[in-house]
Amino acid sequence: MAMGKEIMGCSIIERSSFVSSTKVFLNHGKNNNVFLVKPLQKRRVLVPLRKVVKHPVVAAVSEDLVKAVPIVSVPAEKAEKFKVRAVVTVKNKNKEEFKDKIMKHLDSFTDKIGRNIVLQLVSTEIDPKTKAPKKSNEAVLKDWSKKSNVKAERVNYIAEFMVNSNFGVPGAITVSNKHQMEVFLETITIEGFACGPVHFPCNSWVQSSKDQSGKRIFFTNKPYLPNQTPGGLRSLREKELKEIRGDGTGVRKLSDRIYDFDVYNDLGNPDKGIDLARPKLGGENIPYPRRCRTGRLPTDTDLHAESRVEKPLPMYVPRDEQFEESKQDTFSAGRLKAVLHNLIPSLKASISANNHEFKGFSDIENLYSEGVLLKLGLQDELLKKLPLPKVVSNIHEHNRGIIKYDTPKILSKDRFAWLRDDEFARQAIAGINPVSIERLTVFPPVSKLDPEIYGPQESALKEEHILGHLNGMTVQQALEENKLFILDHHDAYLPFLDRINALDGRKAYATRTIFFLTYLGTLKPDQVLGPKRIVTPAVDATTNWMWQLAKAHVCSNDAGVHQLVNHWLRTHASLEPFILAAHRQMSAMHPIFKLLDPHMRYTLEINALARQSLINADGVIESCFTPGRYAMEISAAAYKSSWRFDMESLPADLIRRGMAVPDPTEPHGLKLLIEDYPYATDGLQIWAAIENWVRTYVNRYYPNSSQICNDRELQAWYYESVNVGHSDLSQESWWPTLDNVDNLVSVLTTLIWLASAQHAALNFGQYPYGGYVPNRPPLMRRLIPDENDPEYAIFLADPQKYFLSALPGVLQSTKFMAVVDTLSTHSPDEEYLGERTQPSIWTGDTEIVDAFYEFSAEIRRIEKEIDRKNLDKSLRNRCGAGVLPYELLAPSSGPGVTCRGVPNSVSI
Repeated sequence: MAMGKEIMGCSIIERSSFVSSTKVFLNHGKNNNVFLVKPLQKRRVLVPLRKVVKHPVVAAVSEDLVKAVPIVSVPAEKAEKFKVRAVVTVKNKNKEEFKDKIMKHLDSFTDKIGRNIVLQLVSTEIDPKTKAPKKSNEAVLKDWSKKSNVKAERVNYIAEFMVNSNFGVPGAITVSNKHQMEVFLETITIEGFACGPVHFPCNSWVQSSKDQSGKRIFFTNKPYLPNQTPGGLRSLREKELKEIRGDGTGVRKLSDRIYDFDVYNDLGNPDKGIDLARPKLGGENIPYPRRCRTGRLPTDTDLHAESRVEKPLPMYVPRDEQFEESKQDTFSAGRLKAVLHNLIPSLKASISANNHEFKGFSDIENLYSEGVLLKLGLQDELLKKLPLPKVVSNIHEHNRGIIKYDTPKILSKDRFAWLRDDEFARQAIAGINPVSIERLTVFPPVSKLDPEIYGPQESALKEEHILGHLNGMTVQQALEENKLFILDHHDAYLPFLDRINALDGRKAYATRTIFFLTYLGTLKPDQVLGPKRIVTPAVDATTNWMWQLAKAHVCSNDAGVHQLVNHWLRTHASLEPFILAAHRQMSAMHPIFKLLDPHMRYTLEINALARQSLINADGVIESCFTPGRYAMEISAAAYKSSWRFDMESLPADLIRRGMAVPDPTEPHGLKLLIEDYPYATDGLQIWAAIENWVRTYVNRYYPNSSQICNDRELQAWYYESVNVGHSDLSQESWWPTLDNVDNLVSVLTTLIWLASAQHAALNFGQYPYGGYVPNRPPLMRRLIPDENDPEYAIFLADPQKYFLSALPGVLQSTKFMAVVDTLSTHSPDEEYLGERTQPSIWTGDTEIVDAFYEFSAEIRRIEKEIDRKNLDKSLRNRCGAGVLPYELLAPSSGPGVTCRGVPNSVSI
């Protein structure tokens, strides 16, 4: 605790208007109300475990910033006013458009004549005379025009207030921006009060008063439950939340910061043709989570569909949810937009109709060594300036460029690993989708679909199909000894199968794959099948190629379920309602809001970008994945049939899938049935660390359950998340109730787990594993030929050519590779689990600051343990000849495509 107090009380004084060797305190001796400046005692310095963000040097601190406050000695009867000082850190834009520069000059000029940025302090106390909160005088930021041309990323400004000696402690500050341009306030620190520096972590855009009338309100970093809110802050707490909620009407402007709910009715574009119409997701007909409301007008063709904002115009998200410049300019957001808006059209124009298939495996490998020749139009000259490392480079011919891809990690240790059955099986527990595999409990497998619509529930699979692959066991023995596992995508695809197979260039099965657990702890596939087709491991050359085709179909099924259900639905879409409700119902002062804040960063923005270009009609997902135009309906069907919030915690999910059994003697209260299950073993360590941190945090503010039940903001947040954000499933009995400490800890741990580790495990391996399309084809174009098929002779004559023609074509592959490369990329400003911006002042609670540093230390310890496991030769699913280490849950990472790193939030 002492460590945190030192940070809280002293760190800002050292960097601000008082000289580094001074400290202010109130002398309660003979002369009351005397402020003194005394030397600081030597003290320990806490070194953060890992630097979160490398801030450039802050420039433009005015000279009077570093002058010590003079010793003031005023008789008590005359002590009415004293001066305090605000140090305001403003973050500049790195890039300014011409319009911005004009506005900046105008603001510099008008600031001199009184159109300033105006601040006012609000006390935590009520004035007994006026019955209103005590306030300081209004003060303006000094030297704005003098510092307007400073090029530093952060600039410090000063404002000075006069306050009464009985003012109390500041609890809020209001800001009016009378300039033309919006301003990003990072922090405000008030100095001169007896309590020491008072911190306001703002991290927010303040709009010009011409765009947003009224004053912006910022609260100190001291957390308050609603019923503990000091009298001077109660009305401001309510006012701020009311402004954020809006009134549910009107078209949102990009400068707004209003959070509200809507259905997914903007994925289609019926005005462009019936082929681009898509059903509304959300509501009685097709249940789905809600997304952020934009208020755009309906389409001309369908009044229930919202009109679209097409690229490159931005979609609305509340202003503070938009990507910061550093993220826009670097890998993730900048690259994604460049790929979607510029690169994909160039690929379409450059890959001719007679060059739409790979002729050999060498053609695919040439994408990494030689690249694809692009025809560049005039606008595509932009490509050369965009943040696309190694993508576009000049060659000698006029208007030509080359896109060259990085070699995916799956090829880095063994170019032929993808062909092996053991690697195919290993990826089910240590690849990019390790959350679909289940223990097989009944043989043959049984469907949960309605037999009246979809036929017999029992599979056509017979015991003789797998008996030769069970190491001498009977099927019953293998079931009883927990040796059989299944990757079952049958029910996800079968309702859509006929429609998918009627699409041009799409062919699919509804697959089931059975695996046998060997005595080495590795899996081997026993058979692969669709509803009418059973394929077993190869016995000769012909069946070897059929087996490879069957595995490719399984991977294609798995890629669709991974992307549409486990990745998009279970992390991106299901979290959005909780984020919207948190902003609408919990004050920034609320301790639970402070806990969740870093895990909500950028999610609304990346989800809006996905609605615009990834999951929309004819977007990347539809054009690159097997389900095509039915992709989002498959996602919605999974939400209705199998999504349960109470099963989204890691332990509950492992037990539900039969991959673990409850065991109170084990460290995490459960025993894994595959001991070397890399996703689960690493994940459980991270889950436990998050849970311990959350429990410490919750216990600090809620010593008993009645305080949870009586916390109106907390209850309103959870109620709205469930009953509005997930309203289509709100009547389900499985929703946890927020009525005790254990349930609150469970809900919060689950949300943080989904936003951080679960999303990382499902996202950042997409290019390392999927960037080599034969390893994990996102779609298939041909079925496995039967002896009676006309294609069978073609298959026999040239099986490699047939196999390649079944995979995505050149355009589909290169588009897919460009997008998943971008989605797998970390930006340089990424904030990883165990890190926070302003780690010592994000909360004013010193005990919690200390507890957070302990959590950070535990995350670093887990990272070392993961590194150790990846060198353990007895763990064959993560270590061995040609075997990739499992690093997707290793918490830290550098920028780029690294196949590791756990960011705090769903931000790409």
